[in-house]
Amino acid sequence: MAESDRHWYVVHTYAGSEDRVKTNLEQRIRSMSSEDVFQVVVPTEDEVEVHEGKRLVVAKKIFPGYVLVEMVMNPQSWEVVRNTPGVTGFVGAVNKPVPLTEKEIDNILKRMEVATPRVKTGLGRGDRVRINEGPFVDFIGLVDDINEDKGKAKVIVSFFGRETPVELDFLQLERL
Repeated sequence: MAESDRHWYVVHTYAGSEDRVKTNLEQRIRSMSSEDVFQVVVPTEDEVEVHEGKRLVVAKKIFPGYVLVEMVMNPQSWEVVRNTPGVTGFVGAVNKPVPLTEKEIDNILKRMEVATPRVKTGLGRGDRVRINEGPFVDFIGLVDDINEDKGKAKVIVSFFGRETPVELDFLQLERL
């Protein structure tokens, strides 16, 4: 078997059963001694959520309902994957799964390895927020702009009779 025969394929699963499919598929690979299926990955990225004032890092699925499988496509490996409980099929034509390109899989794997977790914000432009820490604690303002990449929002607060834009971290804000 040549290294060039190995490719990543996208497998569709029942919604919410990605982790169970990964476990089932890894068990089938071991029990059936399949040497043509190498890795099973549920793409996730870390996200910071704020619940009741506490910061929690949560693994969020990048592609809900899908699992990535690195394998050599042949009738035996296709059967191992396709007949795993929870798998509904491969992405691509019915009997001709389409592998991911090298660039696509590299982008997905790099996204999974990002060191700093994304901050999940339920904020939108025009939302009323309370500032819960920092020099403007307990001020109420309106979200004027959101920068997802930096994890910051520009909030318009009124103090001393003037409306002033303040750039704050998402974690310093509480939606009203």
